[in-house]
Amino acid sequence: MLVVVSPAKNLDYTSPVPVKKATQPVLLDEAAALAEHCRTLSPADLASLMKISDKLATLNANRFNAFTLPFTEENARQAVFAFNGDVYTGLDAATLSKETLDYAQSHLRILSGLYGVLRPLDLMQPYRLEMGTKLSNSKGKNLYEYWGDIITTELNKALSQQGDNVLVNLASNEYFKSVKRKSLDGMIVTPVFKDQKNGQYKVISFFAKKARGLMARYIMENQTEDVAALKQFSEAGYQFSEAQSSDTELVFLRDEAK
Repeated sequence: MLVVVSPAKNLDYTSPVPVKKATQPVLLDEAAALAEHCRTLSPADLASLMKISDKLATLNANRFNAFTLPFTEENARQAVFAFNGDVYTGLDAATLSKETLDYAQSHLRILSGLYGVLRPLDLMQPYRLEMGTKLSNSKGKNLYEYWGDIITTELNKALSQQGDNVLVNLASNEYFKSVKRKSLDGMIVTPVFKDQKNGQYKVISFFAKKARGLMARYIMENQTEDVAALKQFSEAGYQFSEAQSSDTELVFLRDEAK
Protein backbone atom coordinates (compact mmCIF):
# COMPACT_ATOMS: atom_id res chain seq x y z
CA MET A 1 0.00 0.00 0.00
CA LEU A 2 1.03 3.56 -0.67
CA VAL A 3 -0.16 6.07 1.91
CA VAL A 4 -0.42 9.83 1.37
CA VAL A 5 -0.76 12.44 4.12
CA SER A 6 -0.83 16.24 4.26
CA PRO A 7 2.01 18.36 5.64
CA ALA A 8 1.59 20.56 8.73
CA LYS A 9 1.76 24.32 9.19
CA ASN A 10 3.78 23.99 12.38
CA LEU A 11 7.41 22.91 12.08
CA ASP A 12 10.03 21.51 14.44
CA TYR A 13 13.66 22.18 13.62
CA THR A 14 15.02 21.94 17.16
CA SER A 15 14.28 18.54 18.69
CA PRO A 16 16.82 15.74 18.15
CA VAL A 17 16.53 13.67 14.97
CA PRO A 18 16.75 9.96 15.83
CA VAL A 19 18.27 8.81 12.50
CA LYS A 20 21.12 9.98 10.30
CA LYS A 21 19.78 8.63 7.01
CA ALA A 22 18.51 11.35 4.68
CA THR A 23 17.52 11.62 1.02
CA GLN A 24 16.90 14.45 -1.44
CA PRO A 25 13.39 15.42 -2.59
CA VAL A 26 12.64 14.00 -6.03
CA LEU A 27 11.04 17.26 -7.19
CA LEU A 28 13.71 19.59 -5.84
CA ASP A 29 14.19 21.43 -9.15
CA GLU A 30 10.49 22.32 -9.24
CA ALA A 31 10.58 23.32 -5.56
CA ALA A 32 13.62 25.55 -6.09
CA ALA A 33 11.93 27.32 -9.00
CA LEU A 34 8.82 27.88 -6.88
CA ALA A 35 10.87 29.18 -3.95
CA GLU A 36 12.67 31.56 -6.33
CA HIS A 37 9.32 32.88 -7.48
CA CYS A 38 8.16 33.34 -3.88
CA ARG A 39 11.27 35.41 -3.17
CA THR A 40 9.79 38.14 -5.35
CA LEU A 41 6.88 38.51 -2.92
CA SER A 42 7.10 40.98 -0.06
CA PRO A 43 5.91 40.15 3.46
CA ALA A 44 2.82 42.23 2.74
CA ASP A 45 2.18 40.20 -0.43
CA LEU A 46 2.50 36.94 1.53
CA ALA A 47 0.25 38.19 4.32
CA SER A 48 -2.48 39.01 1.81
CA LEU A 49 -1.99 35.87 -0.26
CA MET A 50 -1.88 33.41 2.63
CA LYS A 51 -4.18 35.35 4.98
CA ILE A 52 -1.59 35.22 7.75
CA SER A 53 -0.32 37.76 10.28
CA ASP A 54 2.44 40.24 9.46
CA LYS A 55 4.74 38.37 11.84
CA LEU A 56 4.19 35.04 10.08
CA ALA A 57 4.48 36.69 6.68
CA THR A 58 7.87 38.15 7.59
CA LEU A 59 9.01 34.76 8.89
CA ASN A 60 8.03 33.06 5.65
CA ALA A 61 9.55 35.75 3.45
CA ASN A 62 12.80 35.18 5.34
CA ARG A 63 12.45 31.43 4.79
CA PHE A 64 12.07 31.84 1.03
CA ASN A 65 15.05 34.21 0.96
CA ALA A 66 17.13 31.66 2.89
CA PHE A 67 16.22 28.76 0.58
CA THR A 68 19.53 27.42 -0.71
CA LEU A 69 20.95 24.37 -2.46
CA PRO A 70 22.28 21.83 -1.83
CA PHE A 71 20.18 20.52 1.05
CA THR A 72 22.36 19.20 3.86
CA GLU A 73 21.81 18.01 7.42
CA GLU A 74 23.04 21.44 8.52
CA ASN A 75 20.46 23.51 6.63
CA ALA A 76 17.55 21.06 6.31
CA ARG A 77 15.76 18.28 8.20
CA GLN A 78 14.03 15.03 7.21
CA ALA A 79 10.40 15.84 6.43
CA VAL A 80 8.79 13.33 8.79
CA PHE A 81 10.66 14.92 11.72
CA ALA A 82 10.15 18.51 10.55
CA PHE A 83 6.34 18.63 10.44
CA ASN A 84 4.70 19.11 13.83
CA GLY A 85 0.89 19.09 13.46
CA ASP A 86 -1.91 16.82 14.63
CA VAL A 87 -1.28 14.16 11.95
CA TYR A 88 2.34 13.93 13.05
CA THR A 89 1.35 13.66 16.70
CA GLY A 90 -0.54 10.51 15.74
CA LEU A 91 2.30 9.23 13.55
CA ASP A 92 4.90 9.94 16.26
CA ALA A 93 7.76 9.25 13.86
CA ALA A 94 10.48 9.74 16.47
CA THR A 95 9.41 6.48 18.14
CA LEU A 96 9.28 4.38 14.96
CA SER A 97 11.90 1.65 14.60
CA LYS A 98 14.59 1.89 11.91
CA GLU A 99 12.91 -0.99 10.08
CA THR A 100 9.56 0.81 10.13
CA LEU A 101 11.12 4.06 8.87
CA ASP A 102 12.76 2.15 6.02
CA TYR A 103 9.36 0.67 5.14
CA ALA A 104 7.76 4.12 5.33
CA GLN A 105 10.35 5.49 2.92
CA SER A 106 8.82 3.22 0.26
CA HIS A 107 5.19 3.32 1.38
CA LEU A 108 4.49 6.82 2.75
CA ARG A 109 4.34 10.10 0.86
CA ILE A 110 3.74 13.64 2.13
CA LEU A 111 2.00 15.98 -0.31
CA SER A 112 3.40 19.51 -0.25
CA GLY A 113 2.63 22.87 -1.80
CA LEU A 114 6.33 23.69 -2.15
CA TYR A 115 7.94 20.26 -2.61
CA GLY A 116 5.13 18.44 -4.44
CA VAL A 117 5.81 14.99 -2.98
CA LEU A 118 8.13 14.15 -0.09
CA ARG A 119 9.33 10.81 1.20
CA PRO A 120 9.67 10.63 5.00
CA LEU A 121 13.47 10.94 4.99
CA ASP A 122 13.69 13.59 2.28
CA LEU A 123 15.45 16.69 3.55
CA MET A 124 13.42 19.89 3.48
CA GLN A 125 14.04 23.47 4.47
CA PRO A 126 11.36 25.28 6.49
CA TYR A 127 8.49 26.83 4.58
CA ARG A 128 4.80 27.56 4.62
CA LEU A 129 2.96 27.31 1.32
CA GLU A 130 -0.38 25.57 1.46
CA MET A 131 -1.56 23.70 -1.62
CA GLY A 132 -4.73 25.78 -1.89
CA THR A 133 -2.80 29.05 -2.14
CA LYS A 134 -3.85 31.05 -5.19
CA LEU A 135 -0.29 31.88 -6.16
CA SER A 136 0.04 33.07 -9.76
CA ASN A 137 3.06 31.41 -11.33
CA SER A 138 4.67 30.49 -14.64
CA LYS A 139 2.23 27.60 -15.15
CA GLY A 140 -1.05 29.12 -14.05
CA LYS A 141 -3.03 30.91 -11.39
CA ASN A 142 -2.54 28.52 -8.46
CA LEU A 143 -0.41 25.66 -7.12
CA TYR A 144 -2.69 22.98 -8.58
CA GLU A 145 -1.84 24.32 -12.01
CA TYR A 146 1.84 24.64 -11.10
CA TRP A 147 2.07 20.96 -10.17
CA GLY A 148 -0.26 19.77 -12.94
CA ASP A 149 0.34 16.05 -13.53
CA ILE A 150 3.72 15.98 -11.77
CA ILE A 151 2.48 14.81 -8.36
CA THR A 152 0.31 12.08 -9.88
CA THR A 153 3.23 10.86 -11.98
CA GLU A 154 5.42 10.56 -8.88
CA LEU A 155 2.72 8.68 -7.00
CA ASN A 156 2.33 6.29 -9.94
CA LYS A 157 6.08 5.62 -9.80
CA ALA A 158 5.84 4.93 -6.08
CA LEU A 159 2.84 2.64 -6.56
CA SER A 160 4.73 0.66 -9.17
CA GLN A 161 7.84 0.35 -7.00
CA GLN A 162 6.12 -0.66 -3.75
CA GLY A 163 4.27 -3.62 -5.18
CA ASP A 164 0.49 -3.15 -5.36
CA ASN A 165 -2.12 -0.76 -6.71
CA VAL A 166 -3.78 0.50 -3.51
CA LEU A 167 -3.38 4.13 -2.48
CA VAL A 168 -4.63 4.99 1.01
CA ASN A 169 -5.69 8.62 1.09
CA LEU A 170 -5.06 10.07 4.54
CA ALA A 171 -4.60 13.60 3.19
CA SER A 172 -7.00 16.53 3.46
CA ASN A 173 -9.25 17.46 0.55
CA GLU A 174 -7.09 20.54 -0.10
CA TYR A 175 -4.00 18.42 -0.69
CA PHE A 176 -5.57 15.41 -2.38
CA LYS A 177 -7.04 17.73 -5.03
CA SER A 178 -3.46 17.88 -6.37
CA VAL A 179 -3.79 14.21 -7.40
CA LYS A 180 -5.38 13.49 -10.78
CA ARG A 181 -7.67 10.63 -9.80
CA LYS A 182 -8.36 9.47 -13.36
CA SER A 183 -4.64 9.25 -14.10
CA LEU A 184 -3.70 7.36 -10.95
CA ASP A 185 -2.68 3.74 -11.59
CA GLY A 186 -4.43 2.35 -8.55
CA MET A 187 -7.51 2.09 -6.38
CA ILE A 188 -8.01 4.95 -3.93
CA VAL A 189 -9.19 4.00 -0.44
CA THR A 190 -10.09 6.85 1.93
CA PRO A 191 -10.43 6.20 5.67
CA VAL A 192 -12.87 8.57 7.42
CA PHE A 193 -12.84 9.04 11.19
CA LYS A 194 -15.98 10.15 13.02
CA ASP A 195 -16.47 10.92 16.67
CA GLN A 196 -19.76 10.83 18.54
CA LYS A 197 -20.94 14.20 19.77
CA ASN A 198 -24.40 14.93 21.15
CA GLY A 199 -25.57 11.53 19.98
CA GLN A 200 -24.34 11.90 16.37
CA TYR A 201 -21.18 10.78 14.62
CA LYS A 202 -19.33 13.52 12.77
CA VAL A 203 -15.84 14.35 11.55
CA ILE A 204 -14.15 16.56 14.16
CA SER A 205 -11.06 18.04 12.53
CA PHE A 206 -8.63 17.81 15.47
CA PHE A 207 -9.48 14.18 16.22
CA ALA A 208 -9.65 13.18 12.55
CA LYS A 209 -6.18 14.57 11.81
CA LYS A 210 -4.61 12.71 14.72
CA ALA A 211 -6.44 9.54 13.67
CA ARG A 212 -4.99 9.83 10.16
CA GLY A 213 -1.54 9.87 11.72
CA LEU A 214 -2.40 6.86 13.87
CA MET A 215 -3.64 5.00 10.79
CA ALA A 216 -0.46 5.84 8.88
CA ARG A 217 1.61 4.53 11.79
CA TYR A 218 -0.54 1.38 11.98
CA ILE A 219 0.04 0.65 8.28
CA MET A 220 3.79 1.26 8.52
CA GLU A 221 4.30 -0.80 11.68
CA ASN A 222 2.19 -3.72 10.48
CA GLN A 223 3.31 -3.45 6.85
CA THR A 224 -0.36 -3.72 5.91
CA GLU A 225 -0.88 -5.03 2.39
CA ASP A 226 -4.65 -5.33 1.86
CA VAL A 227 -7.82 -3.38 2.52
CA ALA A 228 -9.27 -6.08 4.75
CA ALA A 229 -6.39 -5.58 7.17
CA LEU A 230 -7.10 -1.84 7.30
CA LYS A 231 -10.51 -2.61 8.77
CA GLN A 232 -8.80 -4.13 11.82
CA PHE A 233 -7.53 -0.69 12.86
CA SER A 234 -8.76 0.05 16.41
CA GLU A 235 -6.32 2.60 17.78
CA ALA A 236 -7.57 5.25 20.23
CA GLY A 237 -10.97 3.60 20.45
CA TYR A 238 -12.00 3.76 16.79
CA GLN A 239 -13.91 0.82 15.32
CA PHE A 240 -14.64 0.03 11.69
CA SER A 241 -18.27 0.52 10.65
CA GLU A 242 -19.34 -1.87 7.91
CA ALA A 243 -22.74 -0.19 7.68
CA GLN A 244 -21.34 3.28 6.95
CA SER A 245 -18.51 2.16 4.69
CA SER A 246 -18.14 1.41 0.98
CA ASP A 247 -15.43 -0.35 -1.04
CA THR A 248 -13.48 2.90 -1.35
CA GLU A 249 -14.45 4.76 1.84
CA LEU A 250 -13.74 3.08 5.17
CA VAL A 251 -15.57 4.72 8.07
CA PHE A 252 -14.30 4.36 11.62
CA LEU A 253 -16.44 5.45 14.57
CA ARG A 254 -15.55 6.37 18.12
CA ASP A 255 -18.06 6.77 20.92
CA GLU A 256 -18.09 9.88 23.05
CA ALA A 257 -15.92 9.60 26.15
CA LYS A 258 -17.96 9.15 29.31
